[in-house]
Amino acid sequence: MKAVLSDRYGSPDGLEIAQVPDPVPGEGEVLIRVHMGTVTRTDCGMLRGHPFFARLVTGLIHPKITILGLDLAGTVEQTGPGVTRFQPGQRVFGLSPERYGAHAELLCLPETAPVALIPEGVRLEETVLCEGAWYANTNLAAFDLKPGQKILIYGGSGAIGSAAVQLAKFYGGEVTAVVGPQHLELAAALGADHVIDYTAGDFTQTKERFDFVFDAVGKAAFFRCRKLLKPDGVYAATDLGPWGQNVIMPLLHRRRRRGRRAIFPFPVASPSVVTFIKARLEAGDLRGVFDRTYPLEDIAEAYRYVETAQKTGIVRLAISSGVADGGQPLRAP
Repeated sequence: MKAVLSDRYGSPDGLEIAQVPDPVPGEGEVLIRVHMGTVTRTDCGMLRGHPFFARLVTGLIHPKITILGLDLAGTVEQTGPGVTRFQPGQRVFGLSPERYGAHAELLCLPETAPVALIPEGVRLEETVLCEGAWYANTNLAAFDLKPGQKILIYGGSGAIGSAAVQLAKFYGGEVTAVVGPQHLELAAALGADHVIDYTAGDFTQTKERFDFVFDAVGKAAFFRCRKLLKPDGVYAATDLGPWGQNVIMPLLHRRRRRGRRAIFPFPVASPSVVTFIKARLEAGDLRGVFDRTYPLEDIAEAYRYVETAQKTGIVRLAISSGVADGGQPLRAP
């Protein structure tokens, strides 16, 4: 099979497309032919070995995982002995948080992995949205967002932020999205009740106070956003933030049950993650926002584009030929 190899930390220039042996499903495993994947901030961090302390898990000098790719959509190619959840030919989508490996034509996963059947009537290429929705819902669940509560989402046009806007509305929240001027209409179309252009001034100067502030890009930090919180408001972010304060502050606040505080929930993968996302797709509560689709041969360019931090929503990677649009922008819904 064809796969993208990343056997050393560094820039996208070090990525190599190579032929490697096809994986063979073992007991309780499913072999998936990957038609569509994504390139994400997570992939970029894994490629660069950043943050450095993460190498204690991913490999200190050389990466332990040499084929990246977390999000996937494809068809079941073969099932191993004992598999009951899936059958060959079925369309599936989901995540590979333990093995990664979706930047390849074939991927073996346990049938207990966070993978589900693609809903009827949904195009396969529209289902590579799980990573952003997973991170978004992890934080919304940690907030315990209730109907009528106010939430501000900073970075509401990214893969995580666009999912967070939609899922926060599903939970009944009153959503304020902070985005760039080119994304004002997109945020409103996703359901945001209020939209703030972050280039028009400091968004933290708004007079509104919120039950929750979710920094979906990890660039704002607790101390900057603290003034936005109600007396018992909660802040969360998806990245370390300046000087790592988005991780440090939750450690200092871990025993605090009252007053403004920060949390940093870690996503836990299980089949229920994708089952939830599938239900939201079927109900029309969630849809992917897709920026560009690159063919596998242009994967280095896809990484470079994601690293600009200018993408809108999700950058897709077409593993099968004839699916990509050559990196041309797609119209966001």
